[in-house]
Amino acid sequence: MAKTNPQTLKKISVFLSLILRHSPQTIGIKLDHHGWADVDELIKKINRHGKYKIDLKMLQQIVAEDSKQRYSFSQDGTKIRANQGHSIPVDVELKKDIPPDILYHGTAERFYDSIMQKGLVPMSRLYVHLSKDTKTAETVGKRHGKPIIFEINAKQMQTDGYEFFLSENGVWLTKAVPTKYLKKI
Repeated sequence: MAKTNPQTLKKISVFLSLILRHSPQTIGIKLDHHGWADVDELIKKINRHGKYKIDLKMLQQIVAEDSKQRYSFSQDGTKIRANQGHSIPVDVELKKDIPPDILYHGTAERFYDSIMQKGLVPMSRLYVHLSKDTKTAETVGKRHGKPIIFEINAKQMQTDGYEFFLSENGVWLTKAVPTKYLKKI
C-alpha cells in the first residue's frame, strides 16, 4: 500500500482502540480470553468493513509509533491486543506490582464532586487508570475538560490490602480508589 499520512494512521489507531478495547463485534471478530485478536483476521475484517484500508506494515507502524503504547503484538507476531483500557471482560495478564508511594489521576474539574462522594471508580472500564507523574495526569485530564489532578496515597492503599497492576505500557491500574486515599493537588 502507498505511504499513509500520519492523520490517517491516527484515525486508524482510534478505530483499532475501539475494536480491541470495547467492541470487536464492530468488524465481526472475537478476542480470546486474554484480549488477543488474530492479526490476519483483524486486517482482513478492517478492510472488509470499508472505513479504512490497512496492511501489516501499517499495523506495525501504528503499534511502534503509538505514543501511549496502547497495543502489543504476541511474541510470534500473529496476534495483537490492547494493553489496557478495556470495557469488555478480558484478562490481559496484568502484572501485580508494588506501586510507587504516590500515584496521580487526571480528570475534568466537573467530576470533582462525584469523585469526592464515590472515590475513583472504573466507570465503563475494568480498572481505574493511574499515572506515575503529574504531567501525564494533566494530559489525561485535559482530554475531558478543564483538568484537575488527584494525588493517590498508593503506599497506604497497598498497605491496606488494595492490589495494583502495571500494564505493559506503564499505566498503573487498580479496581477503585476510596476517597480517603485522594487529595486534590
